This record gives sequence, structure tokens and C-alpha cells, in this order.
Amino acid sequence: MKKTLFDKVWDSHVVKHVEDGPDVLFIDRHLVHEVTSPVAFLGLKNRGIRVLHPERTFATADHNTPTINQHLPVADPLSANQLRALEENAKEYGISHWGLGHKKNGIVHVVGPEYGITQPGATIVCGDSHTSTHGAFGAIAFGIGTSEVEMVLATQCIMQPKPKKMRINVAGKLNFGVTPKDVALYVISKLTTSGATGYFVEYAGDAFEDMTMEGRMTVCNLSIEMGARGGMIAPDEKTFEYIKGREFTPTGAAWDKAMAYWETLHTDPDAEFDKELSFDASDIEPMITYGTNPGMGMGISKNIPKAEQVEGGVSTYKKSLGYMSFNEGDSMIGKPIDFVFIGSCTNGRIEDFRAFASIIKGRKKAPNVTAWLVPGSHQVEAAIKEEGLLAIIHEAGFELREPGCSACLAMNDDKVPAGKLAVSTSNRNFEGRQGPGSRTLLASPLVAAAAAVTGKVTDPRELMEQLA
Repeated sequence: MKKTLFDKVWDSHVVKHVEDGPDVLFIDRHLVHEVTSPVAFLGLKNRGIRVLHPERTFATADHNTPTINQHLPVADPLSANQLRALEENAKEYGISHWGLGHKKNGIVHVVGPEYGITQPGATIVCGDSHTSTHGAFGAIAFGIGTSEVEMVLATQCIMQPKPKKMRINVAGKLNFGVTPKDVALYVISKLTTSGATGYFVEYAGDAFEDMTMEGRMTVCNLSIEMGARGGMIAPDEKTFEYIKGREFTPTGAAWDKAMAYWETLHTDPDAEFDKELSFDASDIEPMITYGTNPGMGMGISKNIPKAEQVEGGVSTYKKSLGYMSFNEGDSMIGKPIDFVFIGSCTNGRIEDFRAFASIIKGRKKAPNVTAWLVPGSHQVEAAIKEEGLLAIIHEAGFELREPGCSACLAMNDDKVPAGKLAVSTSNRNFEGRQGPGSRTLLASPLVAAAAAVTGKVTDPRELMEQLA
């Protein structure tokens, strides 16, 4: 029987199939952080049981960590308690723990790939919706709830109904100035935030094959924003080259054995999907959102659609525009902005800071802009310094912060004030996501950089052409 990539990985991990029910799925890697794990560990203690496979569990602090002065005690009592609980639980149960100050610390979905924890053909879960990031390696990766975190800690398995299968093809070469973030926002704008509900998505076609591993991670990261359970891309030579030699990657004979399996991880010819969609890469331009969910996005040169052009309720659509203080038919170009955030598990990797630096080099930060530049890990931070990007950042009037989730979800001090407009490279633009009353425009690092130096929404291709 012809199988999809998803079928091959899922079926090989089924421990038991419950008739007319879910599958019991074995989990290869379990990633935990300080927010969704404390109650799960408490459940273990109350039941008097241990973590079944601590060597398959990896903990890092990221969600509510400060991004300045990380050497000082955390001021917020709730955050401090959660960070302390993660450290104590990891120690008690023999789990690797990369807390504040640890050289491997960073955002969970950034450090996993950096250290070779993420591997092709693996099943990976975390108490975080953007676990889908790891699907870029040909893994099945998805977010789980706190009770499920406890289940995986206790049994190394999870009960899940098998999702339907969708393939999204993007054929052709991407246009000048178009990044993986733009591809993802374009697809979400076409499908809406519920268009892939119930599906696990495989991304295929020239656009994804041409992307770097970091670009593929950005795309898979955003799978959840169109309702998908997760997204994945078949591993190839880029994948194998990326992971080879990393700390948790197999070596020697074990590498050869792994490669023999990994090279089978592709969708068989004529394998069937429940749904298949195709797009042309040439139709995609730099994107920006204008509303209060990631599906409300458009090409940066376009005007905000009229209500009758958009699926869904008119009143809800107008409420969203009202919250953003925008009008139907508005151009986004030229709208004054207040904040710029580059970072998060979506765009906090070295490739993203290279893109940002390419725009700001030789320019200055706009005086009306507050900018938060937050690397996804200490490894990214080190690369920024080693590659000379930090000098460019400082010369342009910006400062680099310390690793963490930061303003993506405003669980720390990095909150956009009420009414202020932020251009953000993160993944969600819900009402108040980056701070109570804040307004968010999702965009690529290039669009964010253009806004940071002009003080307004600007098509980055204009600045890129000036530099060419």
C-alpha cells in the first residue's frame, strides 16, 4: 500500500489502536518548559510515580523569562516560582534542564533542532502549540495540554486520533524579497485560521525544497495557525547536513543505521491525501496582517479587503478592523508604527537576524520606534556576535536582548502598551497577545526591519533595491 510521509512516521509509532477510538502513540522526544509542566509534575507526585524515560525528556526555560539582566533574580513572583519548579522537578526526575544562565538555554523550539534533539521520523510533543516547528525535519510534532504532558511523562505515550492528511504544494521560485514567513502567511490567508482543522499537513514543491532548514522551521511553526494539528516536510540532503554532528545526533554505525531509515521518509508516488492544494510561488509577495488573527493577511502592496470579500461574519470582521483602528480599503503602506519585535520560535534564528541586519545596515532606527531584538537561543546570540551582526545592530541604534519568548506572548516584561502598533515576526496577532490592548502586525524579518528604520509600514523591496 502506498503511504504518505505522515503515514510512515505515525504508523511506525502506534503501540495500540483503540477500536473506534484513538491510537496509543509512542513519543520519541518530550520537550517541557516552565509554564505547562508544573501541574503535570504535581500529578506525578500525587500518584507516586516516576518519569518513565527521563532521557527522552528535555527541559528549558523560555516563556516567561526576562530578556534583560538574566543574571539577576527574576522579579515577578509567578515567573520565579515557575522557573524554580522546573529546575526542582528536572533535578528530582533526572531530566536535562537548561535554565536561565545555562549556555544551552533558549526557546524550546529553537534549541531542540540546534542540539540534534529533533530528528527525522521522530514523534515529538511539547506543552506548546508551536511544537509543529519540528516537522521541518520530517518529524511528527504537535502541541499537547497539561494533562497530556503528565501522560507522556508517566508512560512515554499519548492517546491521539489519527488526523486526516493534507498536502500543500507551492510550485516555482519565490519572488525577490519573499521569505518563508511570507509563504506561510500567504497560505494561511488563503485557507483561513480553520482551513486545515483536523489535518496534518505535508508541504511539498519547489518553494519548500529551496528553503533552508530555518525557513522550513518557520513554515511548519505556523501550521497551527491555519488549524492544522501539525506540518511536516520530507527530509533531504539539507536536513541530513543540518543535523549531522550535533550533540544528540547519532554517530558512527548508529548514524548509518539512522540514515538508512531516514532516506525512506518521503511520500510514495500515488499515495493519497484527503485533501490537496496547490499555489504558485510567483503569486506571493511580502505579506503583512491587518486584523486580529493570522489569517487576516495580505500582500504588503494591497489594500485591506472589503467585508464582502472576506469569508465569515461582517460584524466580526468590522470589529477586528475597529480594534486595529483600520478601515476597509486602507493601504497598509505608510501606517505609522510604534514597536518592532524580531524573535520568537517563528523568526528568532540566525537567518532571521541576518535578514534584519541586511536592511538596517547603513541606516538608523526611526526615533518613534521601540525595538526588541531577541535571539531564540544563546547559540543564536553567539552567532550574531561572531558574524559581525551585533556591530551593525548597534551602529543602527538598536540593542540586542537575551534569549526568550519575549513579546511573542507577553508573559514577561516585554509588553506592547495598549493602543500601540507593533510589527512583529512572531506567530499570533490576537487581541492583546503582545500586551493588553496592543495591536500587532505579523510580518517577516525584512518587513520588520523596513518598519524599524522608516517608522512606518514599508515595502522592504524598496530598501533592498536601494542597497542593490
